Amino acid sequence: MKHALKSGCALALIGLLAAPAHAQNCAPRERVLERLTQSYGETRQSVGLGANNAVVEVFASDDSGTWTIIVTTAAGLTCLVASGQAFETLAEALPAKGNDA
Repeated sequence: MKHALKSGCALALIGLLAAPAHAQNCAPRERVLERLTQSYGETRQSVGLGANNAVVEVFASDDSGTWTIIVTTAAGLTCLVASGQAFETLAEALPAKGNDA
């Protein structure tokens, strides 16, 4: 279940994200990762490559249910894209080919 949601979240953003819009939500990657792991207990759940070689990552905590999506630019600046609560992992199968459901 976890793999499908993790992949789905990252893949949904890959085509949508270029450079982050709000510089005030950005910091050096090391500082952002330290905050996510130490303050929220989040670990990386998925990763993908977005526009302009930006790395899109989903972090989440199975214990608290918090989640965070970050984008790291090729220059190494990491920016918060979204965050929230009630993270769940899902494993949804694709419908059979030819099935309009």
